[in-house]
Amino acid sequence: MKTISFIIGFLILTFMSTSQEIAKFTISSGNVERINTTVCVPLQSVNYNTDNGNIVLYEITKNSEIEIPCQIEPGHSANLWFILSGISQKSENRDFVIRIQEKQKSISGITLKKDEKDLSITYNEKPILNYRFGITYPPAGIDPLFKRSGFIHPLWSPGGEVLSRIQAPDHYHHYGIWGPWTVTHIGEREVDFWNLLKGQGTVKFNSFLSEYEGSVYTGFQAIQNHIDFGASGEDQIAIKELLDVRAWNISSEGKIWMVDYTTNINSPLEKGIMLDAYRYGGGIGFRATEKWHKDNCTVLTSEGKERVDADGTFARWCIVEGESDTEEGRSGILFLSHPSNRMHPEPMRVWPLDGNSGRGDMYFEFVPIRHEDWKLETKKNYTLKYRMIVFDGELDVKTAEMYWAGFASLPVVQFK
Repeated sequence: MKTISFIIGFLILTFMSTSQEIAKFTISSGNVERINTTVCVPLQSVNYNTDNGNIVLYEITKNSEIEIPCQIEPGHSANLWFILSGISQKSENRDFVIRIQEKQKSISGITLKKDEKDLSITYNEKPILNYRFGITYPPAGIDPLFKRSGFIHPLWSPGGEVLSRIQAPDHYHHYGIWGPWTVTHIGEREVDFWNLLKGQGTVKFNSFLSEYEGSVYTGFQAIQNHIDFGASGEDQIAIKELLDVRAWNISSEGKIWMVDYTTNINSPLEKGIMLDAYRYGGGIGFRATEKWHKDNCTVLTSEGKERVDADGTFARWCIVEGESDTEEGRSGILFLSHPSNRMHPEPMRVWPLDGNSGRGDMYFEFVPIRHEDWKLETKKNYTLKYRMIVFDGELDVKTAEMYWAGFASLPVVQFK
């Protein structure tokens, strides 16, 4: 008995000597039900130095403390991120403590790989997406003006189905998941960065600002330039874009992907640039797999619109799904628009059922300039935030609402 007591006391003393409590806080869900919720804890008021060890997060329960994977997002105002897996109930309060402990290796299920043209995000060797930073040329015999870099393709479902498509013969300028602006004006001159064959402009990958892996999220920040072919020198760069893509580690079984697509834009031009109202351009665009057509894919928006009547309407979220070769037989993406986005609930472009000579291929986009012009003033930052929930099988309205709630309003953090 004395031996056991000695061991317990030794372990407690050892833990206390290597662990320093630096903050306690409570999170409140409010009157909202969420699923797989990301939680952001601001660290501005917390004194810590990771030279002394790792930040470790514990949830305090009635009988014990449970370690929760967490990750620091450094910067001018650092944040601590973690995930509340599963469903967070309404009016739920949960207690946590942050400690500094001896350094230990962080384990990440989501990793980055890079070759000469692609940066890939994978989960335990299962592919999530590729970001193409190398130039992709069109097929032989097609005008080289269609070449592009800086887009996501392929995007895979958790079951391995490729959901995106590039360089479709009907639209060689379509590139998976991407968002160049279409009708713009620089002074009196029109510049189209979307319809590449016009030869007015394009979007080019410039460089990676950062690449990061962690136990909570993994991703990258890429600098992309909107190039105006009608200008010269420094004025050729009409818009600088910082694209932040982040894949969250929300499932220990890899049955669903949660990917954030955040675009930060800034015009260095002296008089800025006008983004004209148009039915597509900017935001986040998605050209779906060639397997999908009017007879085997569907659209459902937060406002109850379907493919036949969704085009031009406004929504907080939109489910785009269709037939696949996965075990479930269906795969899709829930697109979420953040409340801080311009024109939120955001207008959409959804291709009509009789498009593509009656085949009805699938194209979807959140379009912040669908109904109104948008002037980007010089040297001002603008941000658009989107989230994609990629799934196999079915995703119902209730689940879509919970995912949107988790994206739109994070739980309230209150330090003790």
